[in-house]
Amino acid sequence: MPSFSEEELPAEDAEPSFADLLDSYSSKITRNIEVGNKISCRIISIGKDSVFLDTGTQIDGVANRADLLNSKGEFPYTIGDVVELYVVSVKEDEILLSKAISGSGDNTLLNEAYHNAIPVNGKVVEQCKGGFHVDIHHTRAFCPVSQMDLSYIENPESFIGQSFDFLILQFEERGKNIVVSRRELLKQDIEDKKGLFLETLSVGSLCTGRVSRIMPYGAFVELIPGLTGLVPISEISWSHIEKPEDVLKADDTLQVVVTAIQPRPEGDPKIALSIKQVLDNPWSHISDQFHVGDRVKGRITRLAPFGAFVELAPGIDGLVHLSEISYTRRVNRPEDFLRPGEQVYVLIKEIDLLKKRISLSIKDAEGDPWMDVPEKYKTGQTLEGMIQKREKWGYIVTLEPGVVGILPLSRIRSAGQPSAIESLKPGRAMTVVIDEIKPEERRITLRLDAPEDDNWQQYSAQKSPRSVGTFGDKLQQALDLAKSR
Repeated sequence: MPSFSEEELPAEDAEPSFADLLDSYSSKITRNIEVGNKISCRIISIGKDSVFLDTGTQIDGVANRADLLNSKGEFPYTIGDVVELYVVSVKEDEILLSKAISGSGDNTLLNEAYHNAIPVNGKVVEQCKGGFHVDIHHTRAFCPVSQMDLSYIENPESFIGQSFDFLILQFEERGKNIVVSRRELLKQDIEDKKGLFLETLSVGSLCTGRVSRIMPYGAFVELIPGLTGLVPISEISWSHIEKPEDVLKADDTLQVVVTAIQPRPEGDPKIALSIKQVLDNPWSHISDQFHVGDRVKGRITRLAPFGAFVELAPGIDGLVHLSEISYTRRVNRPEDFLRPGEQVYVLIKEIDLLKKRISLSIKDAEGDPWMDVPEKYKTGQTLEGMIQKREKWGYIVTLEPGVVGILPLSRIRSAGQPSAIESLKPGRAMTVVIDEIKPEERRITLRLDAPEDDNWQQYSAQKSPRSVGTFGDKLQQALDLAKSR
């Protein structure tokens, strides 16, 4: 704790020195105020009809109390409050202040307001060709319809009878030709508010906005009147969406996070926004929801040439590769078997948290038909299959959905008359014998069945020579005989 000598002890109620008073007086003298300036003033006294304000100069300001009433007719200020007012006139002993010049003035004041860009208060009395007639201190002025508001006016009659502040754009013929604009004041007010808003805006700011326009690439959100930002389609939702209008509509009120602010040489900065970042990233909790080996239900969101994307939870999608769609059918195009919006069961095969990727399988969720092959099929077993496809080396024969065997040409030729077998087309039934099973390789080798374990030629010799027929007829008879056994 610092110590002081008796001479150094500060006085408890020390009065300001002459030098301090002189500095304060000098600073007020140096402030230059002119008609038309908009200045900040502190209320120092409130009377019945007038309000007195400290203008920061030697001369105090005065404003009509009625001029400071709000839209409800209430006086919302107390001594010490700071307000912004326009300088209407400057005299030796008084500075007249106002929010806008109103009915208390005359044409001299209106002319002064025109030259100094001071707002004037007027009442919209009627609609006329191209705009409105406005009464300002019993003086008629004209406001073009395009200057009444910032946007297109659908119901002009709704402005009749209302009082607004206007800026005089044209003052001619000693006040007989006055053109005013409300739009210019609204723009000025918006620019002032935008400037204040942008001073506080930064990356990471959480704002409430209104969807003003929807485009194929995203949505524009109005943060304050006159200032908008863009939410790219990728930042609308953690879930994949095809069109912004699927989840948003114009005039929706929502919260957004500022992700980027890019200043521009002219005009407002480009502001990038995100809706989804207001919410938690669903991937941050995925370890609690899903695990490798889980069999879960999902919704197909979109198809690609290489597979199908399946949404497991909002914002969490996985990929089913073409090779993982079916055990029982050959899949060349996912759209031949799946469609967006379809609900399917999938098995989680892999989760990559770093790359935010999940590998899924539909066929493993349905079950692998080869799991039961060792129990269901034995070497030497005779059974009926269907020719699925012919290759250069032989035939692929379907034994059951998802389980096929191969019938090599060498096995066909050993049965005799191979040309008769080779004439059979895909889709025809055929009786075959299992020659070899290799479950680990998913391979079953087949051969042809022959009556009494003989070949096709021996079977043919047992028939009467007088009834020759075709070899195909004899083959069919042999198949029928084998089936009857």
